[in-house]
Amino acid sequence: MRVLMPVPDRDFDVTEVAVPWRLLTEAGHEVVFATERAGTRPAADPRLLTGVLFGQLGAADEPKQWYEQLTEAPEFTATTAWADLAVEEFDGLLLPGGHAPGMRQYLGSGELRRQVARFWALGRPVGAICHGVLVLARTADPGTGRSVLAGRRTTCLPKYMERTAYLSTAWRLGRYYRTYPAYVEDEVRSVLDRPDAQFARGPRELTRRGTASDDTYAFVVEDGGYLSARWPGDAYLFARRFLDLLGQRAAS
Repeated sequence: MRVLMPVPDRDFDVTEVAVPWRLLTEAGHEVVFATERAGTRPAADPRLLTGVLFGQLGAADEPKQWYEQLTEAPEFTATTAWADLAVEEFDGLLLPGGHAPGMRQYLGSGELRRQVARFWALGRPVGAICHGVLVLARTADPGTGRSVLAGRRTTCLPKYMERTAYLSTAWRLGRYYRTYPAYVEDEVRSVLDRPDAQFARGPRELTRRGTASDDTYAFVVEDGGYLSARWPGDAYLFARRFLDLLGQRAAS
């Protein structure tokens, strides 16, 4: 199957892109990357490769290794422009996150939201993780004018995680962990019909992550063909559950 993964030119999260890419391609699927302009060679947030603060808070070793492999993959340099996408040619859509300033190009794009709305209407698998959920929260259903998430169960980057990361690093990095003035959770909750019933923060966690072999500390929310996750610590479980959704589509 063909899975579409839009990304900004720079600053996306290493783990939230590299882990799904690796698991999807290992399973035999094709991942197509899309950027604002065709042929752009995108780049992850460099701090996550070297360590955000004093070598800490960055991506784990395995996702960093997979990202290095991804940068050499032909699909990573032959990107398609958002405006040129024929969304009906894809079987799934993955929306990764990231919190550094370069993410605003992706999170604020009206053109990308128009394409996401077209894909959403097809009823095919859609996955969003961390800040990537904002793309869906900001995408309007042409029929109702409301967010496509209005009636859905979802998670995203929880406010307590975003606030803790910001407060612990602001003295050195300023607003690096605050892409927008509003917290991600607050914006996502604001578009839901019944936020207290539809939004799930998951178990409280700040450091422990799911891995390739252990989902103990990972959390995702699945609502029909829509899958959401909170942060890079959920990326392995998120990718595996998305593979399940593709399998259900293949069997239907």
